[in-house]
Amino acid sequence: MPETSSVFKIRPIEPRDDLAVAGIIRSVMPEFGAIGDGFAINDPEVDWMSRAYGAARSSYFVIEHAGAIQGGGGIAPLEGGDDDTCELRKMYFLPSLRGLGAGAALMARCLDSARGFGFRHCYLETLAGMDAARRLYERSGFRRIDGPLGATGHGGCNTFYLLDLQVKSPFR
Repeated sequence: MPETSSVFKIRPIEPRDDLAVAGIIRSVMPEFGAIGDGFAINDPEVDWMSRAYGAARSSYFVIEHAGAIQGGGGIAPLEGGDDDTCELRKMYFLPSLRGLGAGAALMARCLDSARGFGFRHCYLETLAGMDAARRLYERSGFRRIDGPLGATGHGGCNTFYLLDLQVKSPFR
C-alpha cells in the first residue's frame, strides 16, 4: 500500500521502476566519491532492483515526487550476517527530493518492513561525507559501531551503524 504525503508517494518497487532507480544510484553515488571498487554503484543488482528485492525477507521502496521516481531504499538480510540482522540498502535521493521529509518517511517504511520480517537488528554502511544521511540514521536510533558486519563487499564504505529494531523508533 503506498504511503502518500502532499509532496511525495512511497510504494514498493515494480519492474517498470528498475531503469529509474539504477539512474538515481548512478547519479547520486558519484556526488560523494563512491564510484570505484567496493561501492554499491557496482553491484549487479543495480540494474534489476525489483527482482533482487523480490527475494525472501527483502523489500525495496521507491519515492515518487513531481511525477517521477526520485529516490528509493530497501532492506534485505545482511549477507554473511546473523539471521536476525538485515541491512538498510541503496537508500538514495535525487537533490530535488532532499529536505522534504522523504528520508524519515522512507526510513520508517523500511524499518517497519524489517520488523515485519522478524529481524531484530538493522545494519548499514555509509561514507563519512554523507552528513545528511548520517544525521537521519542517528535520528532514527542507529548507533555507530567500530567496524563492518557481514560480507557486503562494500569495502569502500568507512562508517558503520547498527539499530536494535526492538527499541521504538522516533519515526514509528
